[in-house]
Amino acid sequence: MARAVLYDYFRSSASYRARIALNLKGVDYELRPVSLVEGKQTEAAFRALNPQGLVPLLEIDGHRITQSLAICNYLNSIVPDPPFMPADAAERAHVLALALTVACDIHPLNNLRVLKYLQSTFGVDDAAKDLWYRHWIEEGLAALEEMARPKAGAFLFGDAPTIADICLVPQLYNARRFSVPVTAYPTLRRADETASAHAAFAAAHPDRQEH
Repeated sequence: MARAVLYDYFRSSASYRARIALNLKGVDYELRPVSLVEGKQTEAAFRALNPQGLVPLLEIDGHRITQSLAICNYLNSIVPDPPFMPADAAERAHVLALALTVACDIHPLNNLRVLKYLQSTFGVDDAAKDLWYRHWIEEGLAALEEMARPKAGAFLFGDAPTIADICLVPQLYNARRFSVPVTAYPTLRRADETASAHAAFAAAHPDRQEH
């Protein structure tokens, strides 16, 4: 396998997921930072690679793959071990539901382009923006805590990392960055602490990236 290239932004939750996934699978990759703050993702050169103008974008095996969960799915297909989801159909659906609760229901409402749009189009001030952010985080994490608790172990599901943990860790990083309390979610915190101690997760942390 040729060395992969990941276009990412160090604080992007979706990029953080992709870095974790690549690390877990042991895939060699080069990082190419795309500054979302400077608007580099909207420039023609990057949109020629990804028409959405979003990160992450993974170039691998002659392919360009966008969307973090699509990247995870591809990596899981070409490098089966360690698996990102359990083999049992019901358990696989459960783990995927946990991941999608973060990736589809929490994160999209609070990403940078949405927050910027609230400010630029509706005149939302910083205090109101923070209330918006906190509301969707707290509502989503409360549901995720209840969903995960029955089948959680050291990780969000059982005792090995899955795609649910790949989504959880970046989300809790962002929650803390915006001073959203996470003390009410013991299951999530335990999984986050376990995952964050794992070398693949630790190496993907935003503080360890070029930016």
